[in-house]
Amino acid sequence: MHLSVLAPAHPYFAQALLEWYPRHRRDLPWRHTRNPYVIWLSEVILQQTRVKQGLPYYLDFISTYPTVHDLAAAPEDEVLRHWQGLGYYSRARNMHHTAQQVVREYQGVFPTTYTELLRLRGVGQYTAAAIASFAFGEKVAVLDGNVYRVLARVFGIASDIAVPATRKEFQALADTLIPAAAPDEFNQAIMEFGAIQCTPLKPDCLFCPLQSQCYAFQHGMVQELPVKSKAKASRTRYLHYIVLRHGDTLYLKKRAAKDIWQGLYDFALEENDAAELPAVDLVGAVSRLGGQMATDRAEEPVLALRHVLSHQKVEARFHVVWLAQPLPPEALAASGLAPFTPEEAHDLPKPVLIANYIDKSWK
Repeated sequence: MHLSVLAPAHPYFAQALLEWYPRHRRDLPWRHTRNPYVIWLSEVILQQTRVKQGLPYYLDFISTYPTVHDLAAAPEDEVLRHWQGLGYYSRARNMHHTAQQVVREYQGVFPTTYTELLRLRGVGQYTAAAIASFAFGEKVAVLDGNVYRVLARVFGIASDIAVPATRKEFQALADTLIPAAAPDEFNQAIMEFGAIQCTPLKPDCLFCPLQSQCYAFQHGMVQELPVKSKAKASRTRYLHYIVLRHGDTLYLKKRAAKDIWQGLYDFALEENDAAELPAVDLVGAVSRLGGQMATDRAEEPVLALRHVLSHQKVEARFHVVWLAQPLPPEALAASGLAPFTPEEAHDLPKPVLIANYIDKSWK
């Protein structure tokens, strides 16, 4: 839903951004290349991640996997370990699979068009547009959160950006604005403008080159646009981790279920609807895992950690259980647990929650 008449801002919009960008852009390493692999890597890392947080991961990945062949050949566990702490781990798995697809189906050479890039696993409309324009100069407009915000404010668009159908409306507008002579520069400029000038909470409207054309500024609606309906309230989960130990060994398992942290390692788990795990339930869980509790160890205090995800809150409790003897092979096979030393556990790909616990417990 448009609140404004669009025509007046059209001819000025791209020119203003292209004049603003060289004076204000941040010096970021992926902006100095047209290498599609490097650009793709940066875009995947920066999805739902701030530049300040993502930059060290980008530098680490480029150093560890300088080519798509290097990334494709790496074990998934190794890739996930390098990704640890960035969250949304499906991005890392898809990134790894995409690298293998590029090597297997394209002989290690990235497709050169927007349409062909969309055939790659995990590459959606935004990422394909970014690679196509930044690496190959194709005239296709990017659309991310920053772009939504800039367009909604400048052109007075009150459509709910949380509704998938709204994308077509914004994409159609963005496609009319992007100049054929500088699609890459324009896409970089509009995203950077949204990131550092037209920010969500405190935009710098006083020194904005689009101020006189901005519908939101002229009508006092900067804080109202863009319109985005609230997501469902996050739920709270109570995860009771059973940290089985014997001597210098602790037991972890790889999460295989399609739940949070798929493919990462954590401990044996009991989940319930309470912050406490009754002693009888703990004993029963250890027995089901094939373990026999040691009787010569004092009970250790339960450590509580909280972890907030985008769609749920995790209240974790860590119950250390010392075993009288190592878990037998049949118990390991049935439970999916495997023995590790603390040093080995440190090197496994783990959720930040588990990594924090290990760091606190084995310094």
